[in-house]
Amino acid sequence: MEPTPEKVDIFDTTLRDGEQSPGASMNTEQKLRVARQLATLGVDIIEAGFPIASPGDFEAVSRIAAEVDGPQIAGLARARAQDIERAWEAVRGSARPRIHTFLATSDLHLEHKLKMSRAEALARAVEMVALAASFTDNVEFSPEDAARSNVDYLCEVVEAVIEAGARVVNIPDTVGYTTPEEFHKLIRTLKERVPNIEDATISVHCHNDLGLAVANSLAAVRAGARQVECTINGLGERAGNASLEEVVMALRTRHDVLPFTTDIRTEQIYRTSRLVAEMSGMMVQANKAIVGANAFAHEAGIHQDGILKHAATYEIMTPESIGLPKSDIVLGKHSGRHAFADKVAKVGHDLDETHLEDACSRFIALCDKKKYVFDEDVEAVVNEIVHRPSDYYVLHFVETHAGSELHPRATVRVAVEGEEREATAEGDGPVDAALRAIKEAVGTDTVLEAYVVKAITGGTDAQGEVTVKIAEPHPPDQMPARVISGQGANTDIIIASANAYVNALNRMESWKRHRAHAPSPTRPLGTTP
Repeated sequence: MEPTPEKVDIFDTTLRDGEQSPGASMNTEQKLRVARQLATLGVDIIEAGFPIASPGDFEAVSRIAAEVDGPQIAGLARARAQDIERAWEAVRGSARPRIHTFLATSDLHLEHKLKMSRAEALARAVEMVALAASFTDNVEFSPEDAARSNVDYLCEVVEAVIEAGARVVNIPDTVGYTTPEEFHKLIRTLKERVPNIEDATISVHCHNDLGLAVANSLAAVRAGARQVECTINGLGERAGNASLEEVVMALRTRHDVLPFTTDIRTEQIYRTSRLVAEMSGMMVQANKAIVGANAFAHEAGIHQDGILKHAATYEIMTPESIGLPKSDIVLGKHSGRHAFADKVAKVGHDLDETHLEDACSRFIALCDKKKYVFDEDVEAVVNEIVHRPSDYYVLHFVETHAGSELHPRATVRVAVEGEEREATAEGDGPVDAALRAIKEAVGTDTVLEAYVVKAITGGTDAQGEVTVKIAEPHPPDQMPARVISGQGANTDIIIASANAYVNALNRMESWKRHRAHAPSPTRPLGTTP
């Protein structure tokens, strides 16, 4: 009888490290939506945030700990007493809380960032792990920049923190520097040279600066690591983290050379990817492995011929295995409400009656504009309904005039908390004119930071999905304090753009009102694993 495959725990840090991507910040409600979906996905641990970073982060971690069942809920803390105490306050409401504390161990970080000796850092790490262990026996310690640390010293630190109470030791490649062969050797060295290593789980946290995060993570698993820290869509600082969907599907698809299992419900991967993209405003590139728009698309004639004869000729996994909805032409304006409700359920949404009626009305209007309607169109309609923020501003009317001999002009009507306002503006194009008119009608001074448009499906009648990012006014040589994203979809790209802009303005207004009633945030200094 074959031995039972060993399980690898999946530690998702989308809401902490992933949210540190510039422009990817989410509010508390958005984080809760993502956390609930991560629980449905089946991750073992959710790193919900950095509680001492700001009152908003503390609130998000606390609510996730109290409201999300299933996974362990972790809060990150520097190796400082106030950080650890704050993290414990945030996660203690969870049935399975974890404190994750970290301190750099590379000579580069010790000398230039921490101004500490090896001995001082070792003493600090032991003291703070012991403090964390006084609150919970579920303590994780990360020697930051472990991949560039002196191996003898790293072994000494790992042994000492396990003795102090750490039950998970995470080995981060903080700057994405190492290679699979090197990382495999490092994990094997720890397994062989740390006497009490069997008292803790070895975890790894790899960054993607050289595009090796997933390869390094899998090499570490083969060497003995049994927890992988990763993010949905590979979000994270700089080039991002190891992508959860790539790690999990590699373990599932190549079970012959990677005989390990996870508890991930892979059929939830696609839905989770779409949700994180929408909530963070960080769109997935078309050629992204597993979840990109082209991951299961075939244009070359030879490939199409092979796929038609046998899917495995050019597909090593099925779209269904990640929950990717097929682009079937099955719905139209004559389908009826029950057929629409059934399709909504099949693509993974559970709408109440009010949302379902609203979505169905929008869908019927879409059917009048499009010849073919796909599952992705249903997703776009539902997402606009479900993820819509409070309606401080409601767009009622958009009219644009543009042409080769005309200067683009737009007129809009917007309800501002119930008061109807109309404005007309000119711009460099019809989209620019429409957004300028909305800005004038609302009376906002926000700055448009980014504008991205993509077709949801093929064809000239395809819906366009627009993402905009806005921020409060800031000096041109400085990063904005907060970037808010908004999304819109429509067969008319001007309407989609206007909807996305109003969506972002509503989210910005919601954030401003929340901020006005919250203490001033204080972002801690220093990098994280």
